[in-house]
Amino acid sequence: MRDIRSDPELQELVRRFVRPDRRYLRLGGSLHRMNAVQRSTFVRDLAQAAYEITPAELGILFEGGWRERKTAAWLVAVAHRTEFRDLIGRLLLASGGPYAGAAYCVALARFGTAADAELLSAYLDHYLSRPDLDYDQPTVLGTLLYLDEMLGSDYATRFLSPGGPWDRWLEVRAVAALDPRNCEQAVKQLCAFVDESVEVFASPDCGS
Repeated sequence: MRDIRSDPELQELVRRFVRPDRRYLRLGGSLHRMNAVQRSTFVRDLAQAAYEITPAELGILFEGGWRERKTAAWLVAVAHRTEFRDLIGRLLLASGGPYAGAAYCVALARFGTAADAELLSAYLDHYLSRPDLDYDQPTVLGTLLYLDEMLGSDYATRFLSPGGPWDRWLEVRAVAALDPRNCEQAVKQLCAFVDESVEVFASPDCGS
């Protein structure tokens, strides 16, 4: 991991792409609390950032802390840079820090292929067997349900069978009321925001 305190190259990328308008904090649930003007401006600026950043610069951000990795995953989702799929899958499975997992899920959801569903399934195979760890299990399962709906697949079925991995994880954690369909809806809303940014990203004015 690159340390921003001693890495001028990373510091400059954070200044350009991570901190403007507190981007790294606003990517996530706080997106829903923006008014129409704030949302439009944020969408435009996110699309512009996704247009400007290079693959090499994204790679550097993915070597940083959670703020950098979270922002990088969103920029990858907007620009549909599927070459980062395997890296995002490895970072998700490693769960090396807080706050970035949902961003990885958004990127995999927007890539939207069976390969992405396999990466999410690998995460659930590992972490639903670890009820002592409360990481991104609900968000990952919600993302897998979202992909199943998109792809017409049934990757999530084996996790949701009665008495199966999801039920056992909930039982140990005593959160039986947690509905994975609510997690799916949350992911769907975040993906809708990505779609707005993608429209701007693809417009002739982006980058001008």
